[in-house]
Amino acid sequence: MLNLIRWFSLAAIAILMLAGGAVAQAPTGELSALARLEPARSSMQVTETGLTLTLGISQPVPWRARLLDNPPRLVVDFREVDWRGIEGVRREGVADLRAGIFRPGWSRLVAELRRPMVIERAGMSTDGATTVEVALRPASAQEFSSKASVPEPPGWTLPKPAAISGGNPSDDGRFVVVLDPGHGGIDPGAETEGLKEAELVLTFARELKDLLMRDGSIEVFMTREEDAFVPLETRITVSRAAAADVFISLHADALAEGEAVGATVYTLSDEASDAAAQALAERHDRADLLAGVDLSEQDDMVARVLMDMARTETAPRADKLADALVTSINAAGLRMHRHPHQTAGFSVLKSPDTPSVLLELGFMSSEKDLERLQDTEWRSKMAAAVRDGLVAWARDDAARRGLK
Repeated sequence: MLNLIRWFSLAAIAILMLAGGAVAQAPTGELSALARLEPARSSMQVTETGLTLTLGISQPVPWRARLLDNPPRLVVDFREVDWRGIEGVRREGVADLRAGIFRPGWSRLVAELRRPMVIERAGMSTDGATTVEVALRPASAQEFSSKASVPEPPGWTLPKPAAISGGNPSDDGRFVVVLDPGHGGIDPGAETEGLKEAELVLTFARELKDLLMRDGSIEVFMTREEDAFVPLETRITVSRAAAADVFISLHADALAEGEAVGATVYTLSDEASDAAAQALAERHDRADLLAGVDLSEQDDMVARVLMDMARTETAPRADKLADALVTSINAAGLRMHRHPHQTAGFSVLKSPDTPSVLLELGFMSSEKDLERLQDTEWRSKMAAAVRDGLVAWARDDAARRGLK
């Protein structure tokens, strides 16, 4: 334990015990050392008194633990831990356990609890090996709520998206496309056979960006360039800051339904096309919740009315964009879902002034789709089809708006 105290002193780490039972170890120095998870020494186990999270890591790093509600979650942040091997860690008594990069320099582990629990003790030991242990005990809903409502200490919260006016991007003659590779970091998306949706769609987004940029008349931005978590609201802010003409969110989800095969283009609607589309939209929003993003702040009534008014013009343009993409993908001879254009309440599509679509390149739950997603030649054909659809839509949209 003396080694631990000496290490924290050298690193200028202040250890803070937050009111309400949440535990934080807040860094005041800049540390770049990356600790590695040691799966063999890590587990989430049921005990006689509740649950105990044990994490074996390769070296001490600044960290903190706290509780969040709706759903009940234990959140543990580190600066930072390489979470490779987390999928093999024993996980008892929790509904979900996920970990990954949360933001630059920080990684996060989130355990979704099956019932309200509070932190009974939390600490780091460096006796022989570095171990973090967080013990939880059952609690009443009232006690849990009081602990989970403790505000974040200064410097811990994610910066709020800037209020940026998008303007009219066509005024300066640019055609700006924002590509949004879905998921990332702590939210890997669908996973199968050692492959992650977040990695597959990032690879495609990079290839599509290169192709679009070679066109010479298209400017491209991406909401993420690496395996990092980006909240849904921030993705929209990136689009508005770029004054985007078009926003395309890229995914490759997994569904239990056997018919989930082929590319699908989604546009925003309060009414989902079917139960599968609704489940996908709910899963995407849930990823933000489990990652620890506060979604409790809702738009006020005036803001909602103004946004709905703006969408009355944007929605038809988004529908035509979806139709143009479906036409070009079909023309390229690429497999599409039997209902290629669907609707659902995807939050990432809610920009009031930018035509936005979500493109499911395929479904990782389909063996054939999974093969296609890993095929360089197939991805090249799909990227070319998306480019052709965008160019056709931009030409048609400019003509329509010129008639007004």
